Amino acid sequence: MTSPPKAAPGARLSLHTILAFACLSIPATPLVLIMGVYMPRFYAGHMGVSLAAVGAAFTLVRLIDISFDPLVGMAMDRTRTFAGRYRPWVVAGAPILMFAIYKLFAPAAGVGMGYMVLWLVVLYLGNSMYTLGQAAWGAVLAVDYHQRSRTYGWMQAVGVAASVAFLLLPLLTHGRVQPGKHESMPLIGWLLVIAIPASLAVTLLFTPEKIAPQSARQTFALSDYLGAISRPEMRRIIAADLSLTLGPGTTGPIFLFFFHDAKGFSVAAAGTLLVFYIGAGLVGSPFWAALAKRLGKHRTVQLACVCYAVTQATLMALPRALYLPTAVGMFAVGFCASAFIPLVRAMVADVADEIRLETSKDLTSVLYSMVTTTAKIGAAISIGVIFPILALVGYQAADNVANTPHAIWGLEMCYLFAPIAFVVVGGAMFFGYRLDARRHAEVRSALERRDAMIDEGAALESLAGPTAAPGG
Repeated sequence: MTSPPKAAPGARLSLHTILAFACLSIPATPLVLIMGVYMPRFYAGHMGVSLAAVGAAFTLVRLIDISFDPLVGMAMDRTRTFAGRYRPWVVAGAPILMFAIYKLFAPAAGVGMGYMVLWLVVLYLGNSMYTLGQAAWGAVLAVDYHQRSRTYGWMQAVGVAASVAFLLLPLLTHGRVQPGKHESMPLIGWLLVIAIPASLAVTLLFTPEKIAPQSARQTFALSDYLGAISRPEMRRIIAADLSLTLGPGTTGPIFLFFFHDAKGFSVAAAGTLLVFYIGAGLVGSPFWAALAKRLGKHRTVQLACVCYAVTQATLMALPRALYLPTAVGMFAVGFCASAFIPLVRAMVADVADEIRLETSKDLTSVLYSMVTTTAKIGAAISIGVIFPILALVGYQAADNVANTPHAIWGLEMCYLFAPIAFVVVGGAMFFGYRLDARRHAEVRSALERRDAMIDEGAALESLAGPTAAPGG
């Protein structure tokens, strides 16, 4: 039996390089958490915007936001600057993101749906530039099949650590700052605003960006993008990513409602339960990345999906107001869910390599825009569907309102069925997936040989240039 071909990747990335790059996740991951869990409750429960209006605002903006990532991705693939391809986009997105955070986290009294829509649009535009730039940058930073699992796993872990720090603010500040309380939202916004430039500075100083060699200036046609996203492996990834986003994503907007009103925990206690769920990623992300070296990325995702279904069902079966068993259950669910994002993102980079080998065109940014777009579609669907259902069953989100048993039952049903169903479907998408470690080694080996030839040709051309000039 012949052994699989060995690619010729660059030197193994040092941990300090990966951690410097992962610093971009320090503000980005907590922002996703806060926008998904706390912001809907902030506007519906404190600012007086109705549940239906909050759901409509988030859904409308997400539908607008869906167009951002493909457009930004196409522009990134055409970008050539002395600073790199992706760095300028991350840098440009940062101030847009900072200003939108300030406006959303510290609104004036009496703001309504129009205000939410305006600043959510600005926030998600800046976020597209910032996070899509980081995702695509990671694909050229780590080129080996297993290095990518490691890199995206650490990105997830660093972001999780930052999210845990935000969730522990009540403990660290002796209750003065609590993400679930409206009085704390402006300060939390300022913490995010400060974290963005600080994290960006570390990444820019200590992380390189290598542009893949090319023999001539590339031109892109719509058919290139349609062909890339219609490939069987990419179709599987897109469908799986949507399902894996919808699964855990359906629980986020109603997390505080569920654990406070249905499970009987205070808002502060529910926040600490979220620490166990989010914090599980600190050990879960590296664990799944290491397991992927044995099983392959797609098989590891499938195993995590099965484990998620089991742990989520167990969590739902726990009796009301039992803190320790619930905390253990939340940790188990979060541990399983931490496999989804980093491994799927690493798989996109593998597809981008295969496309570049076959077409000589680097479509990395557009491919990443597809999976970031599916995440946004999932968020739009979840909040746009669940909030109207809650309103339909009579659930009220305002502070200090007692809900009827029927309304609580509707809340429980929303939290129970969707996560397991979507995650199981997401795992099933990877049956028949063929871009495993062996195939990717073949791709990288061929790419390294071709890139070396391009570099050598460019060097010879530069040497020959002066002698070939007219009049020489």
